[in-house]
Order: sequence, then structure tokens, then C-alpha cells
Amino acid sequence: INDFSALLPDSPIMEQEDGLLRAESETGICKVVCFSPDHSLTLPLMEVNDIMKVVQLWKKEYADLGKKPEINYVQIFENKGAIMGCSNPHPHGQIWSQRSIPTEVAKKTQFQKAYWEQHGKSLLGDYLKQELDLGTRILFENEHFVSLVPYWAVWPYEVMIIPKKHLQHIGQLSSEEEEAFARIIKQQTIQYDNLFQTSFPYSSGIHQAPTDGEEHREWHFHMSFYPP
Repeated sequence: INDFSALLPDSPIMEQEDGLLRAESETGICKVVCFSPDHSLTLPLMEVNDIMKVVQLWKKEYADLGKKPEINYVQIFENKGAIMGCSNPHPHGQIWSQRSIPTEVAKKTQFQKAYWEQHGKSLLGDYLKQELDLGTRILFENEHFVSLVPYWAVWPYEVMIIPKKHLQHIGQLSSEEEEAFARIIKQQTIQYDNLFQTSFPYSSGIHQAPTDGEEHREWHFHMSFYPP
């Protein structure tokens, strides 16, 4: 189910600074995950059980890569469609694991941690409760996950999938939650295809706790979809 390639793990760590200009080298491991041996399939066309196998592989890779001392973040994502920069139409996603923590993830860590320290609760969990009470931006819901248009959406048709349970990362998913996650991913991608009457392009990504050795109790993982 997966095919991967790795960057050189022994690349030299270099920093260069010249006034306002700063450059820093990056090390890590990049992998390509093939979703299916069938070239014609995409996630909305796959069976839930087959998407669940992809979720299980994501879990395994997050755990295996995150154990490496030189890996501080594991980014799981998919760019679907040529307009999103995808050069290979075979159904696949990627996993980038790296030494540095991406800026967006660092910001989310900062604000989730501040909320956790002040309230002792998950920021995203409290936000989800408010959205469920309002009901105006909810797209799909099952026993374990909710798909919604986030209040702060930047792009038209931007979507976020959030687990109802406070889970820091996908490694904590039970087998029942794996199936529910696969099911709502299929529902959401079908909705995109049906709404636009095409195999709809997007970038999607899972944001979750860094693997830098910290506990990160504040983190509440989620998956975002960004249309072109």
C-alpha cells in the first residue's frame, strides 16, 4: 500500500544569517503513500474499508517516524489534481517528517497551549461543542467525527474534520474510530465531487501533535481540506 523514498538522514545542519536574511538547512524523511493499486480510483471512489487501511498506515508511519530522535514533526497530506500541483494522477498522498516544526503548527501549538493552561480543556474541543450547538456550519457527523466549515475559513469551501474525543494525534485512534474517520473522509470527498460534478481537486492535511518529546496535552488533531 505504500511506496516511499527518503532524503539523506545525514545532511549537515547549517545556519546562515546576514542581517535580515536567514537560511537554515532541513533534514527529514519524505514518503509517498499509494492509496490503491487501482489507477482509476480516488478517495471518494474507494470503499470505506480500503480508506481505513490508509488511515492505519498513516498511524503506523506517524508512530515509526515520530520515534526517531531527529524527527520533530510528521505531516500527512494529499494534493489531489493537476491544479494543486499533483504531477501523478495515481491516487496517493505524502508524508513529510522533519527536524523543524512548521510555522503553522507552531502557531497552533502556542494558542492551544495557552487555552489549555487557562481552562484545562481543549480549545478545539470547546469550539466544536459551540459549532454543534449552532448547527449552521456542520456538514457531516458520525459517532466519532464532525466535518464542518470552520468559522475562520479563508478559502471558499474550506472544510475541517475534527474528532469529538480529545485526541492529540492519529496514533490514539481506536479501530472503531479509524473506521469512522475513513467513513467521514469518504463522505466529505464525495460531497466535493457531487457539488462540482467533477473529480474535485484539493489539498488536505492532518495537523497533530509534534513528535519532539513533549507531552502536548493541549493538542487536538484535525484534518483540513483546501480547495483551489
